[in-house]
Amino acid sequence: MVKNKKKIVILGGGFAGVECARQLESEFSNNSEIELVMVSEDNFLLFTPMLPQVASGMIETRHIVLPIRTICEKTKFYEGRIKNIDPYGKLVNLWGTGDKRSISIHYDFLVVALGSETNFFGMADVEKNAYTMKTLNDAVMLRNRVIDMLEQAENETNPILRKSFLNFVVVGGGFAGIETAGELMDLLLDARKHYPTIHKDDIRVVVLEALPMILPGFNQKLAEFAKDKMMERGIEIRLKTAVTSFDGNEVTVKSLGENPNSMDESKVDAIRTKTLVWTAGVTPVNTIKRSMFKTERGKVIINEYLEVPEFPGVFAIGDCALFLDPDTKRPFAPTAQIAEAQAKTAANNLSALIQNSSKEKFEYHSKGQMAIIGKRSGIATFMGMNISGFWAWLIWRNVYLSKISTFDKKVRVFLDWTIDLFFDRDISRLKLMKRETEKEYKLLDEVDDVW
Repeated sequence: MVKNKKKIVILGGGFAGVECARQLESEFSNNSEIELVMVSEDNFLLFTPMLPQVASGMIETRHIVLPIRTICEKTKFYEGRIKNIDPYGKLVNLWGTGDKRSISIHYDFLVVALGSETNFFGMADVEKNAYTMKTLNDAVMLRNRVIDMLEQAENETNPILRKSFLNFVVVGGGFAGIETAGELMDLLLDARKHYPTIHKDDIRVVVLEALPMILPGFNQKLAEFAKDKMMERGIEIRLKTAVTSFDGNEVTVKSLGENPNSMDESKVDAIRTKTLVWTAGVTPVNTIKRSMFKTERGKVIINEYLEVPEFPGVFAIGDCALFLDPDTKRPFAPTAQIAEAQAKTAANNLSALIQNSSKEKFEYHSKGQMAIIGKRSGIATFMGMNISGFWAWLIWRNVYLSKISTFDKKVRVFLDWTIDLFFDRDISRLKLMKRETEKEYKLLDEVDDVW
């Protein structure tokens, strides 16, 4: 009986991986011949759309993390980093450290949903000095940094240095950048009243975007509404502007004219700032880039069934998979909505392979787009309607609250939002020190169910 057992291994505990596991659990819940396994570096699903609200102190840190073991109860879970994937031997090898042994996991079917990491486009100084908005640690560190800058500025007598403390630059005009800038301004304006020498006009939040518009892919009128509304609130938005360097004290930018590659000195500018938040792009993780799978632009090449053509039974979904939009011939944006849609198709096709039925092609139908831009205002394309202002903000909250999969976390987030209506943000700076990452050095010394 054990010999006939089929093992499906899912790599990644993000939106794509978790949704795929949940779909497969409901499909094979009563089938003892199917074993589901998930591997992820973290034992939780991070609800990334609410990261900017954690950075601004509106939502408590733990309230946007959903333990994978509670939402995928029928899936065997391994917390660990993937060393390599061997699609010929049908093995996934996990790194070992001083605390845990390395493991090799055999699979019959594989779903690669390893997501992405921040793309700094080769700028080492930016990577070293910038803050990012990809993980829970990023959000907490950014919040601490903002409060630290207010503390330093309050008692600083050097006007140039003081100005650099109160200048905050967000790079990237997509969802993450715009929502982060809006929440950042909310936090600064809320906290400012506790710092007597800091006035509203002293605070400067700048958004830098290389494209000629913010929120690409949105309805142009809505994007313009968002831009105007944010500028009304004092957020400076500079379009066709690219970052060339950041040394921790000054960010150098260039204006992109007709020829983006030209380096006309007259178009080069600098902003003095101690805090730069980088949200300007993602790239697949190195595990994908160094894998045996054929890649393009760092992403796994897949067919219309989301399957890797050279390796039947291996699927790639989410940010790490290259799937072109049939209309634009460009890759889909790296959003949770697309990741979950691909997860459902991949789960259906895995079921079809196991039951020897026909697979379905992946077709994406957008359910709409939403973004909040700070202080009870947002934009939304919802059920064919373009909505802006308070009602869009309300829709954003309701939709994302409904997507949180556990009742207790829904309640906690709702209570955080309610408390925010009546009380100011907390300005305590939490001095959290991150331990150095455990070195990955141990050779493979444990084999899990290889034969």
